[in-house]
Amino acid sequence: MENKEFHSGFVAIVGRPNVGKSTFMNRVLGQRIAITSDKAQTTRNKISGVFTDKEKQIVFLDTPGIHKPKNKLDDYMDKAALSTFKEVDLILFMTEAGQTAGPGDNFILEQLKEINKPVFLVLNKIDLIHPDTIMSQIEEYRQIIDFKEVFPISATMGNNVDELLNGIGQELEEGPMYYPEDQITDHPEYFIVAELIRENILQSTHDEIPHSVAVVVERMNERVNGKLQVEANIYVEREGQKGIIIGQKGSMLKHIGIGARKKIEDLLGEKVNLKLWIKVKKNWRDNPTFLNSAGYSAQDLK
Repeated sequence: MENKEFHSGFVAIVGRPNVGKSTFMNRVLGQRIAITSDKAQTTRNKISGVFTDKEKQIVFLDTPGIHKPKNKLDDYMDKAALSTFKEVDLILFMTEAGQTAGPGDNFILEQLKEINKPVFLVLNKIDLIHPDTIMSQIEEYRQIIDFKEVFPISATMGNNVDELLNGIGQELEEGPMYYPEDQITDHPEYFIVAELIRENILQSTHDEIPHSVAVVVERMNERVNGKLQVEANIYVEREGQKGIIIGQKGSMLKHIGIGARKKIEDLLGEKVNLKLWIKVKKNWRDNPTFLNSAGYSAQDLK
């Protein structure tokens, strides 16, 4: 595939929390690598997803949603997102269709003004609004930045996603295939497994557990009776949160484990024996040593 007609490059997806960046990534790749929930700040790391077809390879960086930081973890998330601008060939600024620009949007757009990279405006969730409202929103955003292209899409339904991918491919320069054509992410499997467990916790506990939960896979390299043994620690900040995740007679933890195991088996294509332990680590979101061990760069937290 590596010929003069093949285009490739790196593309950042940026935007406020909960505008659908991870849903878009998973739609494009046809497989869940970025966790989703209806809560803000679901994504914590820059997650690389790789889309490849006969004409192009697009390496996506799905960044954490940029927001006003309240602790060192929030600081890390913002810095991870903003640093991405310098690493890519193209930026997708994603926001919700039908909504006017708020302080969070304006903060990101001000950063983008300083970056000499093409920026596409992506209006997501068009399936939830009347089409007549889109044009005025596009005009509003164009007053802030002269976007190279504008794409109204629905990441959930798939509307205009192929058109956006084609638009990205036309913007990228000719280049090599950076990853094998069947590879969809550069993250190790244990990272994705930890994210799937965390996703199930967020979805199962709803508003009872805020984003004070972290998951670290401790072991994932042994098979017993044909099943891959996966052991993971779930960290929370308070004893009360531990009780919520355990549930009455362990019912909630069992529910979380069953759902997470199925997702992991779907991802890995094999049977899994999943063991989960819950530990209290007070104020872990402000602990650089712990954040580094959990996969967040301590250097970025300084």
